[in-house]
Amino acid sequence: MSLPGRALWLVLLALVVLAYSCGGPAADPSAGHLRAALPRHHAALSAAPPSDLRVVAVGDIACVPGKPAVGTSCRQAATAALARRLAPDLVLTLGDHQYVVNSLAEYKGSYDLSWGSLLFRTRPALGNHEYMTPGAVGYYAYFEGRQPGPPGYYRVGANGWNVYVLNSNCRWISCGAEAAWLGREMASHPSRCSIITMHHPRYSSGEHGSMAVVRPLWQVAYRHRNDVALAGHDHDYERFRAMDAGGHLRPRRGMVSFVVGTGGKNLDQPGRRRPGSAYRQARAPGVLLLVLTPGAYAWSFHSISGAVLDSGRRSCH
Repeated sequence: MSLPGRALWLVLLALVVLAYSCGGPAADPSAGHLRAALPRHHAALSAAPPSDLRVVAVGDIACVPGKPAVGTSCRQAATAALARRLAPDLVLTLGDHQYVVNSLAEYKGSYDLSWGSLLFRTRPALGNHEYMTPGAVGYYAYFEGRQPGPPGYYRVGANGWNVYVLNSNCRWISCGAEAAWLGREMASHPSRCSIITMHHPRYSSGEHGSMAVVRPLWQVAYRHRNDVALAGHDHDYERFRAMDAGGHLRPRRGMVSFVVGTGGKNLDQPGRRRPGSAYRQARAPGVLLLVLTPGAYAWSFHSISGAVLDSGRRSCH
């Protein structure tokens, strides 16, 4: 090969490498990108996941663009930095990603500048603020490729676990149809361990409190022996003991539920403690870390100061 021909070949090779490093398949550290061939409502992670899968979960995240961090408000940059330090394989966001109206412009001006660095690991759930832009079009545009589109619920396979990302905005979608879908999916994809995520909590001692509207989704998940339920909406952190959909403690087969609305927007002081509440705090923004292994999981809530405020371990049903 002549010298000019060799130089041209090297330039072309460099351009291919650069293209892949700036958004091609190699730019997705989780190998969790959606593929066009996948069925509707389904997303798959790597076919060969590690034995311990690290999952960060949080909701209620970014202030409007340009609003400064003050005290415990507008701390989305700090929670994003914390999440990166925890080195998650998967990020489960629990709705209300961007305040106030969830427009694409707001996403680009605030959420993307903090949590955008984790986009390729993220599987998002819809919150109520997403619908302040009609049809939640800002959410669907920003998270294109990280979720399959309306009606906003889907399944993710992860390290032998199934994660069911649900849409709890029953004013905007048919939650009856969603509950039927969830039952079919859980029956068709049995696994020892599973998680449901949504924005609205079934149980909470926070400002909004426990949400009866999601009870049908909980009933289906409980019937299929789901293990963990994640939600946001209330701007605090709270863990509930294993319970069923009707408010009863079920130590052996109930779902342990977490409210993780501490993503940075602001914190609200919780009200009267609800039955089943095992731990709660509203003094520090932070994120929940779940470590998923075949047959068990561990949890730890990390504040932006680096402190671990709550932790434990439990086997799946």
